[in-house]
Amino acid sequence: MKKTLITLAVFSIYNVAYADEGMWMPQQLPQVAKQLKADGLKLDPANLTKLTEFPMGAIVSLGGCSASFVSPQGLVITNHHCVYGSVAYNSKPENNLLANGFFAKSLDEELPASPGSRVFVTKEVTNVSSKIIDKDVAKLTGKKRVDAIEKNSKAIVAECEKDAGHRCNVYPYYGGLEFYLIKQMEIRDVRLVHAPPEGVGKFGGDTDNWMWPRHTGDYGFYRAYVSKDGKAADYSKDNVPYVPKFYLKLAKEGVKEGDFVMALGYPGRTNRHRLPSEVAYTFDWNYPAFVKSSGESLAIIAKETANDPDAKLKYASQVAGINNYYKNRQGMLDSYAKSDFLARKTKEHEELKAWVNSNPARVKEYAQDIAQVEQLIAKRDAEEKSDFYLDRSFPRLLNSARVMYRLANESAKPDAERKAGFQTRDLPRIKAGIESVERSYAENVDKALVLNNLKQYAAQAKNERNADFDAVMGIKDGMSDADLKALLDQMYAGSKLSDKATRTAWLSSKPADFKTSDDSFIKAAVAMYDGGLKREAHEEELAGNLQQAYANYMKAKIAFMQSKGKAVYPDANSTLRVTFGNVAGRDHGTADGLAWSAFTTVDGIPPKATGSGEFNAPAAELAAIKARDFGQYADSKLKTVPVAYLATLDITGGNSGSAALNSKAELIGLAFDGTLDSIISDWDFNKANTRSIQVDIRYILWNMKHVEKYDRLIKEMNAE
Repeated sequence: MKKTLITLAVFSIYNVAYADEGMWMPQQLPQVAKQLKADGLKLDPANLTKLTEFPMGAIVSLGGCSASFVSPQGLVITNHHCVYGSVAYNSKPENNLLANGFFAKSLDEELPASPGSRVFVTKEVTNVSSKIIDKDVAKLTGKKRVDAIEKNSKAIVAECEKDAGHRCNVYPYYGGLEFYLIKQMEIRDVRLVHAPPEGVGKFGGDTDNWMWPRHTGDYGFYRAYVSKDGKAADYSKDNVPYVPKFYLKLAKEGVKEGDFVMALGYPGRTNRHRLPSEVAYTFDWNYPAFVKSSGESLAIIAKETANDPDAKLKYASQVAGINNYYKNRQGMLDSYAKSDFLARKTKEHEELKAWVNSNPARVKEYAQDIAQVEQLIAKRDAEEKSDFYLDRSFPRLLNSARVMYRLANESAKPDAERKAGFQTRDLPRIKAGIESVERSYAENVDKALVLNNLKQYAAQAKNERNADFDAVMGIKDGMSDADLKALLDQMYAGSKLSDKATRTAWLSSKPADFKTSDDSFIKAAVAMYDGGLKREAHEEELAGNLQQAYANYMKAKIAFMQSKGKAVYPDANSTLRVTFGNVAGRDHGTADGLAWSAFTTVDGIPPKATGSGEFNAPAAELAAIKARDFGQYADSKLKTVPVAYLATLDITGGNSGSAALNSKAELIGLAFDGTLDSIISDWDFNKANTRSIQVDIRYILWNMKHVEKYDRLIKEMNAE
């Protein structure tokens, strides 16, 4: 099912939680100032609330990953897996940058990042709740409520974006009780500067992903470019490096166990305030189905690209992403199976309802919405379950055709009346998505993936399938696999959208042009358009009612938790957050009870190195380790170079690339992962188990200086 426009990403802090639990909004940090100072922060916690001051002014988003400025020339440091798509985009079989790494020796050699790459610098956060849910909107329900919220949001965003070069978005918090306007400078000219070889940046591959001990050098560098007058601009050879007002300094002194550490970044989503029914649906059906589907997709891509190096490069980024979530979801399922999480959630929810029902005033204020939210969630989850294989059965070029036809129809309206996602502000993103097909698509791979899902979709009862999709595809009850393959062969053969020039030309076409086209994917997009709008309206009716009920449910939960003296901190929603804790190992690591030390070192690389595949460490790195060529980067206690370290930081997806800072806000590493048995903390935070994994800044610098002999960036960062 299409994700609803109202994202139920929520919640606030009304009390104090553990220092290493919670993803804190910067403006909330004064509430935990005593903890920050007690844990070792040497800055004034109030300084962390100022988004345009140090260090917050140095923290940026890549629109899915976190990053930070580390030089006055717009140099950006993040994870290797966050620049992976750009490395793959610039790779060819004859010049495989993924395998060999990329080292720009000058500004002129820096390469354009993959289409649509952005660096977002947060400038302002403003509470706009009363402008989004005004007295008129408060009276509305269903789709009318969704439409009114969207209308108000678009008006606020349009006013904000009159400041050219900025991207503005309205985010809901507290279950929709409050809304915040986030204003960010949108830097559109992003270039790849450096990425180590896969044998460093992805050492251990999927085998070591989410595992400890870890020896992955998960780092990479972009640079932000702007016009000569310092404004955001599209790529141009005349553009110059962006000069940030603030950038992070690299720590001269290495981090050690017990030290204070905080991570600043943009965590994507946590779900700690979900209802028991949502937990049951997710872990009993959705995640198992996702894991099954992901495993099938990985096997298909491997088979279809086995003898095609170019196709393998095209799908490298997608494979990395699927593998990441495949292992993540399976890890959550394993942890869930061993836990009493659902029982605890159910007990907490029943206690909430008992508390509400014990007081007539609370019954009047909350009871109806609590009952309604349970009913609406059950309806939503049932529909998502029904649509699981439908959403995976669309050929990629059909999806492109549907986006372009929707754009053509929306473009006939005044900009303010267009659907969110299809306004003038969205054109660069749409164009980048259409262009990126060129280096991320192979027909045989796409067709094989679609066929696998289509077979499972077509096996559903007719009343569980989508009539419009069935009609355009020619699907009927009882079709064989061979019949379905024949339908796909015919559809793919009847389209020219795989050609970049043909595809991009449709971006400027009118609805009438689409209606007269004989391209199979275009014809299908047109045929499904009206039905798609009806489906969207149905989803928005449900979303509007759910938003209204969920907001009041959360209001009840916050009041209930307050009555018990417990904290209600904000779930992640892709906005700037701070989490803090300490560098710490674990005394109960593996199943046989072995403890986890806080650090891994380069001495652990040679025993893992196989010379091929996931553990293909570069020969130059192995030689430097053997020669004990560590220079200033060896830890005085460990007598070798640290690679990664564990910390009690509360992170999730989106935190990848987050700056890990010491007590003086100096860069000591980059967050890039969590341990497999702690990732269920997205739903159920476990203080004892939760550990984040950071690549140590000393390993990054050692690799560049002693292995890669690439000291250009070391000098630029003043880290010699």
